Amino acid sequence: MLTRALDTPELRELLDRLSEKAAADYYNPYRTFDWPASLPTDRLWMSPDLLSVHGTPYEASLSEEQLYALSRWESVNFYSLNVHGIRELLIEVTRRIHRPGFGPTSEFFHHFIGEENEHMWFFARFCLRYGGKIYPDRSLTLGQETGGGGSDPAVADFLVFARILIFEQIVDYYNMRMAADESLAPTIRAVNRVHHQDESRHIACGSRIVELLWRALEESDKTAEQLDELRAYLKRYTETSIENFYNPSCYRDANIPDGFALRQRLLADPARQEAHRRVLSRTNSFLRRTGILAGH
Repeated sequence: MLTRALDTPELRELLDRLSEKAAADYYNPYRTFDWPASLPTDRLWMSPDLLSVHGTPYEASLSEEQLYALSRWESVNFYSLNVHGIRELLIEVTRRIHRPGFGPTSEFFHHFIGEENEHMWFFARFCLRYGGKIYPDRSLTLGQETGGGGSDPAVADFLVFARILIFEQIVDYYNMRMAADESLAPTIRAVNRVHHQDESRHIACGSRIVELLWRALEESDKTAEQLDELRAYLKRYTETSIENFYNPSCYRDANIPDGFALRQRLLADPARQEAHRRVLSRTNSFLRRTGILAGH
């Protein structure tokens, strides 16, 4: 099934275009960015509407100094999430790059792996240089399957690329917002701008791969119940991905008390639920359009 799922003229044409653009747009990340010794602590490090407290009563209770501190640590958390997410997707894509069935994607995957490795480097550099640490990874790994997936490689392949796509689309929402925010330090804007430039290609590729793999599953002997299990799993994964932006360690590092309790209050706040809908608008639109979340 998989040996034919990705072998379409449309996908080959798309991947050829994306590979050519990746080569034409190539940059040396080790010389691209200006890394000052420190970043100003009297201004935000994230766009205010991206902070986990934005729009809630708790935001108004924080002093300007506390908001600056929270923005620093939530910025480090954001880039830490990128480091961990990229590491996992590199592992999974590398496992598949020349595996039977992935021939049409192999050339582009080489560009993808090279770019993602460089992304992981500059995100880690930001965290270590300006935060002194990378927050630990507490998420599930990309390769984990649903209870109904068993050891079916077609299911595993679909889940891996669906999770990669969801991860990249969420991150790209933040990238685009911060790249355009002139109130942020130039280094912050540059890191987000460059990452968005590459991710636009990755998302274009990933969207088509996920759609083709889902079509193949629909046309297979999978039951409606098994497909619904995959839908439910991706819905949970999407929710968990958003919840990772509410890190109690950030509240602790910003000297905000009761971080775990605050996290629960924020996640339940209507303003944050609306913010989640904005962040996930593109993802949910894609999943509904392709039928992956039909009726959910």
